Amino acid sequence: MKVLVVGSNGQIGQHLIQLLKASNDHTVRAMVRNKEQADAFVQQGVETVLADLEGTVDSIATAAKGCDAIVFTAGSGGKTGDDKTLLIDLDGAGKTIEAAEKAGIDRFIMVSAIQANNRDNWHHNILPYYAAKHYADKVLESSSLTYTIIRPGILLNEPGTGKVSAAENITVGSIPREDVARTIVAALEEKHTYKRAFDLIAGYDPIPDALQKF
Repeated sequence: MKVLVVGSNGQIGQHLIQLLKASNDHTVRAMVRNKEQADAFVQQGVETVLADLEGTVDSIATAAKGCDAIVFTAGSGGKTGDDKTLLIDLDGAGKTIEAAEKAGIDRFIMVSAIQANNRDNWHHNILPYYAAKHYADKVLESSSLTYTIIRPGILLNEPGTGKVSAAENITVGSIPREDVARTIVAALEEKHTYKRAFDLIAGYDPIPDALQKF
């Protein structure tokens, strides 16, 4: 598959770009919002396209043209206000889903947050973030796309182990960002994950096995 990574400059996105770049099965296109970010990827030999999640659906659809799958791993980040959370994590995701449908791209992987589907377990200090993830996931589930929603636990910057736990209801846990990226790559063509959503934390199962279990 040729994969458009939305959120390429984020920490998961950067891991994902490198994994896809090294893959024998997939190719990658990085979507970024400014020329400085684009130049950095071009220097690494990564195909890059400029588009902004605060721009139009058409601009995102144009950026995605010719791709077979989209991974949405963008986020406004912890240093912005609730307004950016709304515009990027919710509306930006919604626009990207619309753009995928418009561009005729069926496969879509969303990086969400652990227990985003369950309001009772949202972290109270980041409720707007969880609300944005919750409704972005609902938009995807109601779309025509062949989606997978990955809800990782607390994200860590330590090296990945390649071993995880995936299930429809895990309430707490953490995971290296590198292993989230590895899980995305493994899920791209894993039919057991199609039109499914699951929580993901560090565990004891090799990623391909974990994606078969839930």
